[in-house]
Amino acid sequence: MQYIETAKSLEYYRVTAFKWRNSLSVSEKIVLSFFMAVITGLMAQARFYLPVTPVPFTGQVIAVLLSGVLLGSVYGGLSQVFYVGLGMAGVPWFAGWSAGSFLSPTTGYLFGFILAALFIGWMIDKYKSRQSILKQILILLTGVLIIYASGAFFFLTAFQSNIKTCLSLTVYPFILFDIFKAISVSVIASIIIPKVRN
Repeated sequence: MQYIETAKSLEYYRVTAFKWRNSLSVSEKIVLSFFMAVITGLMAQARFYLPVTPVPFTGQVIAVLLSGVLLGSVYGGLSQVFYVGLGMAGVPWFAGWSAGSFLSPTTGYLFGFILAALFIGWMIDKYKSRQSILKQILILLTGVLIIYASGAFFFLTAFQSNIKTCLSLTVYPFILFDIFKAISVSVIASIIIPKVRN
């Protein structure tokens, strides 16, 4: 009985939180988008390198996936527009507290962040009920694939690499790590997304 009451209470807070998000004014949603851009910048500082690739492992992808889940398509995408745009303009919140250089091995991923947040937010908002863990993982992994495709395409064209070398530097080292990120965010999504949304 206590479990049922706790579950009902949690569902009430989930529904209330999403109603609150949807009731915000445009300016308030823009502020939330900027806040998620700041979170992305902070997560970018959780980084380490492997000797096999010039691209660092960072926590950015978690923030990108969460942007779509929490803010939806438009404002989740806007959060990453803020992150990428301001970083390119000189705000030092890319990995290693750096600002953007357009010709960098990581540039393609940054633009992929915007597309991934847009896609994930669109998929989350498309459904009026919470999806199964498996479906949420598939949505988030598709977002990760969008980031990979953007990162690899830019690397391939900007650095005149061949496809095999490109994938070995920009995709393969990160797959297991990013599957773990997608699973982690899907668990968070299951906690915060209500079963049925109005």
